[in-house]
Amino acid sequence: MKLGVLQFFSWPERRVDLATVYARAMQRIEIMDQTGFDAVWLAEHHFSSFSVCPSVHMMGMLAAARTTRLRIGTGVSLAPFYHPLRLAEEVALLDVLSGGRVNWGAGRGFARVEFDNFGVPPQESTSRFHETVDIVLRAWTQEKLSFAGEHFRFDNVEVLPKPMQLPHPPVWMAATSESAIEWAAGRGFSILLDPHAAHRDIGHKRRFYAEQLNAAGFSIEGRDLPVARLLALGQTSEAAAEVARRGAQWIVDSYFGARHRPVGITDPNAPGTDPVQRYLDEVILHGTPEAVLDQILRLREEIGLDYLLCAPLSHETFMMLTEKILPRLP
Repeated sequence: MKLGVLQFFSWPERRVDLATVYARAMQRIEIMDQTGFDAVWLAEHHFSSFSVCPSVHMMGMLAAARTTRLRIGTGVSLAPFYHPLRLAEEVALLDVLSGGRVNWGAGRGFARVEFDNFGVPPQESTSRFHETVDIVLRAWTQEKLSFAGEHFRFDNVEVLPKPMQLPHPPVWMAATSESAIEWAAGRGFSILLDPHAAHRDIGHKRRFYAEQLNAAGFSIEGRDLPVARLLALGQTSEAAAEVARRGAQWIVDSYFGARHRPVGITDPNAPGTDPVQRYLDEVILHGTPEAVLDQILRLREEIGLDYLLCAPLSHETFMMLTEKILPRLP
């Protein structure tokens, strides 16, 4: 089983200076490189202290400079907010300067505050996302690029540099809805599964993805399909549950506050729901290291989990993950 980390750059209550948030993240990334982690996947967000990393490509360059073997994933590049040629250039440059260690994950975004302030109509997010991904892949693989679409037009432009990995870095699409999974599978893309869906829903999505891949003439065999899971570990189950509860509350407040109003995501504060409890019961893996290891192995059997992408909810959780779970994974 592969293990990676989905690295957020959260700044809760702004308790420390922001430079400390980045320094601690880099320390973790160096530890990942020295141990058995497969990759760090860097989370991009804008206009929110939930994760203060507006450029995963710049952050990826710093991570690459501090490491030698760890793969550098974008989790994800928010494609609709980029000019596609600039996005192709930046990811290719990161691939060259990291020695060919990029995992490119792309997504369309969901935070309304990002769409509003970047001037991208939410109703255009899917078409811009699809078009941008198409252009990036063509820019990487074609000597000269010509393209005519709904949002972009180019004529015989040379996009440099080309990536080091040939024909291009491995590619994943963030896919939450069935329509997004169907689109990705129909084009043979691998997918990233989100940290907010219940475990049982992740299992359903993986099965649906495999069915759609097969229908499109592709195989699921040999693919890495990272499943992102929020993680809270403690010396006791009670301590871990408290970390998980604080993390769940922070997520709910950050994602579903009035400024964000997510695009295409149901508000978990609907009548009759307790969104924080839902995270505790159905989403976050929490408990002692031994208990969480049992949960991971159970998910391996129940939903075919073979690449766990952890989002640790505390530094203590990250260290316990490294020292007490990573060495014991099959």
